[in-house]
Amino acid sequence: MKMIINENQRGLLFKDGKFLKMLVPGKYTFFNKQKKVVVVNTSEEFKLTGYDLSIFLKNEELAKQLAVVDVKDETLVLHYINGKFSDCLQSGKYAYWTIFDQHEFKEIDIKNPEVDESISKFIFTFIPRKYFFKIEVAQYQKARLYFDQKYVKLLDEGTYYFWNNGTKIEVGFADTRLMQMDIAGQEILTLDKVALRINFVCHYKIMDYVKIYTEIEDFEQQMHVTLQLALREYIGKYRLDEILENKEQISKLAYQKLKEKEGDYFIKVVDAGVKDVILPGEIRDIMNTVLIAEKKAQANVITRREEVASTRSLLNTAKLMEENQTLYKLKELEYLEKICENVGSISVSGGTDLLSQLTKILRGA
Repeated sequence: MKMIINENQRGLLFKDGKFLKMLVPGKYTFFNKQKKVVVVNTSEEFKLTGYDLSIFLKNEELAKQLAVVDVKDETLVLHYINGKFSDCLQSGKYAYWTIFDQHEFKEIDIKNPEVDESISKFIFTFIPRKYFFKIEVAQYQKARLYFDQKYVKLLDEGTYYFWNNGTKIEVGFADTRLMQMDIAGQEILTLDKVALRINFVCHYKIMDYVKIYTEIEDFEQQMHVTLQLALREYIGKYRLDEILENKEQISKLAYQKLKEKEGDYFIKVVDAGVKDVILPGEIRDIMNTVLIAEKKAQANVITRREEVASTRSLLNTAKLMEENQTLYKLKELEYLEKICENVGSISVSGGTDLLSQLTKILRGA
């Protein structure tokens, strides 16, 4: 049997399944059929299926050309080839050829799930996802970090990595922006037994991002109940007309009730107010009828006021013309001018003055 081993290769010589030695590049001839040569590439990891690595490391010549790393449990090793990141090694024993390449190994203890700041985040692009957890916190968020259901710390905005070492890692997100709560109307009876529905809105900010979720069960529901009780307390004391006239008082009361609970709910209330008041259908129809009647009455008052003003103006004009004949003549000429603008032609004869003849024509004399 003839074979050639290239420069970037090595040969592993076996006889009856037993490793004998390493073959360097060159041309070989074998006459014994019991011998077998396995050619391996020196740019790849040294491993041979079915054989333990320790068998080959007993050969001094071969061992000198291998870089060996033994990765312990709860440890990861970052593997660099010629100064460049190559891969991440988990528990086990590995060997790499050092003939043409320089191999470096950086051991990382992953007993602590938190990734050390000295480890560059870019390597997580190449590390298999099964080795770590990635958590992204948005600019408008805070994140509560838990290890095995125990609170660890509050995370600010950014990207975080944690080693997957069996620890249960959980996060709870909280919004740092101004929040809005809308309370849809539930029927509330007024003092005069009218069922109202009031839609309410409030704006608030979370002040303690940990306690609000660890010391209160559903803080939004509790805020909702506080507002509902405040509305019922106020609405039940007043009649419908009083409530509609003093809607701002409802807002003030509800706002004050929430302010009193700020410390208990770990929030800061910015504002609160009534969005709208919804009346029952029949009450709404009655009020619309009353509104129409009021507007008609207002329109009639305005019409009568204008008629009186117009009549008073005519009366004043008539008194002035009665007292001043010249003014009367001027007013008469003004009307004649307006009439003449719409007349095609007028025939007059001599003997009397023109103004008298025009006046007679207009009077039908």
